[in-house]
Amino acid sequence: MRRVAIVIACCFLFALSAHAVTVIEARDLLEQKDVRAAPAIAALVKAELKNADAQVLWVRVLLQQGEAKKAVTLAKDAVELAPGNAQTHYWLGNAYGHRIGQVGMISKMLIAPKLRDAFERAVALDPELVDARNSLVDFYLQAPSAMGGGIDKARAQIAPIAARDPALGHAANARVLIADDKLEQALAEMEAAHAAKPEEARYRLNLGLAYQQAEQWERAFALFQQWVADDENAAGAWYQLGRTSALSGLQADTGIAALQRYLSLPITPGNPEAQHAWYRLGQVFAQAGRKGEARGAFRKALAIDSRHADAKAALKKL
Repeated sequence: MRRVAIVIACCFLFALSAHAVTVIEARDLLEQKDVRAAPAIAALVKAELKNADAQVLWVRVLLQQGEAKKAVTLAKDAVELAPGNAQTHYWLGNAYGHRIGQVGMISKMLIAPKLRDAFERAVALDPELVDARNSLVDFYLQAPSAMGGGIDKARAQIAPIAARDPALGHAANARVLIADDKLEQALAEMEAAHAAKPEEARYRLNLGLAYQQAEQWERAFALFQQWVADDENAAGAWYQLGRTSALSGLQADTGIAALQRYLSLPITPGNPEAQHAWYRLGQVFAQAGRKGEARGAFRKALAIDSRHADAKAALKKL
C-alpha cells in the first residue's frame, strides 16, 4: 500500500508540474515556495529553449539551490536571448552577486564591474524596477570608488526608489545613513519602513535587529512578542525573541520558551541553524543560573557542529 501511495503521489506531483506550462504559473509556484516549482520550471525550459523568461526562472531556482556558477552561465544565455529585457539583466546581476561570495579576491575584482553593469543596465531598461535600484544601493555602498562605488551614488538612488516604493525607500535610506554613521536617523528610517508595510517580514526583522544592536531591549522584546502573537509559526521571530533574551540577560523565561519553540519548528532556509539556537538557549540557561541545562544545550550545539567556537568557550567557562 505504501508503495502504491508513493506512486500515486509522484504521479499527482508530475501532473501538477506538467500543468504549470506558462511562465506566469511557474513564477507563482516559485514565489509561493511550492515544491512543484522546480520540476515545473525545468519542464518549461526544456519545452521552450528560447524563452528568456523561463530561463530567468531557472536561474532563480539555481540560486536557491546554491548553484551560483551555473546560474551565471544560464543568466548570460538569457541576456543574449533577450538583451532588451530588464529582468534578464537583473537576474544576471543577482547571479554575479551570489557568485562573488564564492570566489577569491582576484575573481571578486573581475566580477564586481559585471555585477554593477548588469544592475545599471536593468535600471536603464526599466526605471520602475526598484529591486535593481535597491541592489545598486548595496553595490555602491560596498564597492570601492575604483570599482564604481560611492555613497553619493547610493544616495542618488533613494528618491527614485521612495517614489515607487516608500517602504523600500526608507529601508534603502537607512543603509545609506548607517554607512554615513548616522545611526539614530537610520533607526528612524527602519521604523518608517516597518510602519509603511507592517506585514512584510523583512522590515519587521530589520527593525528588531536594529533595536538589538542599539540595546533598546524593551522595544526589541515588544516587537518580537507581537510578531509571534500575530503568527505562532514565525520561526525567525521566535529565534530573535530568544536571542534578545540571550544578548540582554533579561526575561530568561521568555527567552527559554522562545528558543524551545524555535527548535520545535521546521528550520527553513534563511533561518539560523539548530546549533545556533542551542547555543543561545545555553546562554539564557547560564544567565538564569541553570548550569546543568546550560551545559546540555551547549553540548547539543557541539553535537551538531563540533567547531562551534562560542559553544566550546561557553561550555569551558561553565
